[in-house]
Amino acid sequence: MFKDEILNSFKNIFKKYDCYLVGGYLRNYFLNNETSFDRDIVCLKNAKALALELAEFSDGTFIELDNENEIYRVVLKDKTNYFDISKCLEDDILKDIQRRDFTINSIFYDLNEEKIIDPLNGIKDIENKIIRTYNLQNLIDDPLRMLRLYRFYSKLGFEIEDELLNFTKTNFELIKNVALERINQEILLLFEGEFLAKTLLKMYDDGVLETIFPFVKEIKKIPKNSHHHLDLIHHSIETVKNIRTNNPLLKLSAFYHDIGKPSTWSIEPSGRHRFIGHDIAGSEIAQKELKDLKFSKKQISYITKMIKYHIYPATLANCPDNKKAFARFVRKLGKDSLDIIELSRADRLSAQGEDITPEIVENALNHLENLKNYYLEVESLALEPKPLLDGKEIMEILNIKPSKLVGEMLESIKLAQLSGELQTKEQAIEFIKKQK
Repeated sequence: MFKDEILNSFKNIFKKYDCYLVGGYLRNYFLNNETSFDRDIVCLKNAKALALELAEFSDGTFIELDNENEIYRVVLKDKTNYFDISKCLEDDILKDIQRRDFTINSIFYDLNEEKIIDPLNGIKDIENKIIRTYNLQNLIDDPLRMLRLYRFYSKLGFEIEDELLNFTKTNFELIKNVALERINQEILLLFEGEFLAKTLLKMYDDGVLETIFPFVKEIKKIPKNSHHHLDLIHHSIETVKNIRTNNPLLKLSAFYHDIGKPSTWSIEPSGRHRFIGHDIAGSEIAQKELKDLKFSKKQISYITKMIKYHIYPATLANCPDNKKAFARFVRKLGKDSLDIIELSRADRLSAQGEDITPEIVENALNHLENLKNYYLEVESLALEPKPLLDGKEIMEILNIKPSKLVGEMLESIKLAQLSGELQTKEQAIEFIKKQK
């Protein structure tokens, strides 16, 4: 354990206290995962004294999280690693172990005697890849643990003990008593999981998914059709599965991307299902739900942008002048271009049916790959374009005063640069003369 340089550097300080390393750090150790940046320590007494001494020794920052319950944080000088230090429950290490959420998180390491304490067989459960709890009352005491159960299922892919799973399904409504800010953090961790799609399917089958995501109640009503081989809830989860990057916000966007379909749903006499404007409607609907779930303005802006433009890349496939269309796309979406393309790709793979031939799918994927390659070619120019002309030069060349036309000319030049039509200042001058 003391191969960890940070733990080892504090070894002599730990010897002064009855303290234990606990929680996720030890779970990750036995999973052979990378070392965590956060290290949780439980003290039988003098938790504040230990925190203050660690902060002083490391030139770190001492933060009082909950003085009444003696919970403190020490952020180390690198601003990345930190310790959370708390007082042991009722000064009894066994009681503290027994009140933990799951046995895989109930392994303790005595920092004084340098030995593992594992009375609940958490190590064995890690080896057997199963999630258990010592006492179901622990989930009543903090209902967030029921959502955390699915988070660990998503992260680890472990099976869930039947008794624990049945209890969770029966009592999941208690999650409504938990602060939304805490739920928000668990959602983000859930969506980081390697087994996310499998977890969302399980949450749906267990009847708990719409408790966290109310929009599920509506989208599950949309059936499969000639363009969709899956009903809408399963299509949404399949889209999440097809996202290739480990970006939780992009995966959330994939899950939400068709949230506007129920409100725009119509069926033509031919039997064709239509969802005209669902991208715009979905962006607006998602904004409220994401706000209710306490996502930040920046996160909401990103997700709603993904929803609003998830169809955009596919519409460029039949443009007569791809380069100009591609240039407008990149200019509009900037640094989010690749994420939009990835979402569009995942959506295409997840929406197949009687009217969608393998050739249609292959052509769509080829088109998206071309768009992606185009963005990568012009990325630096797209994000920080070096103007061939500035506004003052345009006014002098065209002999005009400051006006809306100047801004339009600047934008036209940038688009022409991105499409490869303009490379030099001389070309730009001739270009604006013709534009006028």
